[in-house]
Amino acid sequence: MLTLADDLGHLSYVVAGDGPPVVLVHAGVADHRMWDAVVPELARRHTVIRYDLRGFGESAPPTGPFSETDDLERLLDHLGHERVGLVGASWGGRVAVDFALTHPGRVHSLALLAPPWPGYHWSAAMVAYDEAETAALASGDLDAATRINLDMWLRGPARGWEDVAAGLADRLSGPVRTSLVNQDTVATHSQGTATGDIAALSVPTLVGIGKLDVADFQDIARRYASEIPDATLVEFPTAAHLIALDAPAELAALLGPFLARRS
Repeated sequence: MLTLADDLGHLSYVVAGDGPPVVLVHAGVADHRMWDAVVPELARRHTVIRYDLRGFGESAPPTGPFSETDDLERLLDHLGHERVGLVGASWGGRVAVDFALTHPGRVHSLALLAPPWPGYHWSAAMVAYDEAETAALASGDLDAATRINLDMWLRGPARGWEDVAAGLADRLSGPVRTSLVNQDTVATHSQGTATGDIAALSVPTLVGIGKLDVADFQDIARRYASEIPDATLVEFPTAAHLIALDAPAELAALLGPFLARRS
């Protein structure tokens, strides 16, 4: 991977393909590798940029206050891209929203895959998940905390492990562990989400949700789709929370023509 160093540490990134630029922003339990199966198709017509958020993958945890919006702006400036298509999964979806709200002239299309909603009133199931993760980390059991996250975000509430593609849990467990190790540092220094009104987003927007995902995120996806003016909701029948892992071919086939629709 390539490295963009700054006063807070560094961001690691990788670029593939040639053509109009598109940036893929990973989920909060993953890193840039979650897009591995999607990139080859996109890279046939696009310059595909992936990076690890601070404290994820190969990017260093922050040593002071930082903004994920500023980080993405710095990366685009470094690479010389003024306007891009932006695709974000889960927490990466919220990073994409914040960037589009803060820098509307730099985004021509937006794809949000199961993004969270700031201040959402979580269900009892989500509260129980959070409490279980917190208890495991408090006891120093990183293995248990990793399993809890794999159960919630990869397997999901609507299927057994026998229905999850072989090898996905092994591929994701390392990135999950890294995110857990660094999450307190990241939370301490993160400047939080943007405060803009999503109804102000004026670019074509695709909102994707897995039909096997947590009910909260299905509700949130419909909320984004209804409140963003030019948004389309797409459901992935075989996917839980991490669509790029569960349905990469379907996702790539959808993103290709969507990203070609530049406003």
